[in-house]
Amino acid sequence: MTDVGTATTETYRLTRYAHGGGCACKIPPDELDSIVTGSGIAANGDRSAHQMLVGLDAGDDAAVVRSHGDTAIVATTDFFTPVVDDPYDWGRIAAANALSDVYAMGARPLLALNLLGWPRDLLPMELAQRVLRGGADVAELAGCPVAGGHSLDDPEPKYGMAVTGTASADRLLRADAGTAGAPLSLTKPLGIGVLNTRHKATGEVFPQAVEAMTTLNESAARQALAVGAGCATDVTGFGLLGHLLELARASGVSAVLDSNAVPYLDGAREAVRDGYVSGGTRRNLRWISEHTDLSRVDEHEALLLADAQTSGGLLVAGELPNAPVIGRLISAEENAVTVR
Repeated sequence: MTDVGTATTETYRLTRYAHGGGCACKIPPDELDSIVTGSGIAANGDRSAHQMLVGLDAGDDAAVVRSHGDTAIVATTDFFTPVVDDPYDWGRIAAANALSDVYAMGARPLLALNLLGWPRDLLPMELAQRVLRGGADVAELAGCPVAGGHSLDDPEPKYGMAVTGTASADRLLRADAGTAGAPLSLTKPLGIGVLNTRHKATGEVFPQAVEAMTTLNESAARQALAVGAGCATDVTGFGLLGHLLELARASGVSAVLDSNAVPYLDGAREAVRDGYVSGGTRRNLRWISEHTDLSRVDEHEALLLADAQTSGGLLVAGELPNAPVIGRLISAEENAVTVR
């Protein structure tokens, strides 16, 4: 880590300056849908005029417009409060998470802008420098320049990026392109949320969670395109079950999930057993329960499957090398998820 100044993680535990952490701070999906629907924003817009390929109606990870010929422009933004205490790691995680929405569309990141909120009277600015350095280092790994951004004085620290990318308009990964019979592959293990919640409560550091969150989804996206997949989403704040349910609804199918095939980070089961479950995860479980058959798994397993992830992996409708197949899409009259 690049050392900046004298402020230490031990002196300033960043997670204590936020009411929540990471993607667990998302507004619940049912509330979000109500807000967007009631805002008066047209779901489809004039696609013929704007050449919009993916908009609000798709429930996807980013917006996509056709630029010229086969070239599409992909735009997204993501930011959140601290998910770990180390400012450099938080910056890396937030950048990887923002870039993930571009990869989830099968796109290549082209340019990023920083989004920073900082309680300047509470936390030293040198910690903000470390956050920005972490974000810049991950963006450099992605081959994506960071060109400025926007900052504000905020009661809680917040960081993320707005990212623009490019893709082939005819080779997008979309949440609404799933077909019955397609296998479901998951490219990162679950458990990030419960380990982060334990970290916030106790200060314990979980390198396996940090490694998972800072791993770019670039390779997973390339593999998905290479095997001819056309449907994917990334697993973040709504948990595996929430994002799978949204994918199934958008695609007009249902899904069967094999709980025994889902991979977990070391320590995840112990964390949920010991009660380190975020409010976001519990909201996820309440939301999906009306549309998900969880009768074959216990409460702990259900919470892990609904665990709010930060910078999670890709969920791909297709079979990828080195990624476990955790279920499949099926035909059904009602779009729902069955867990076995």
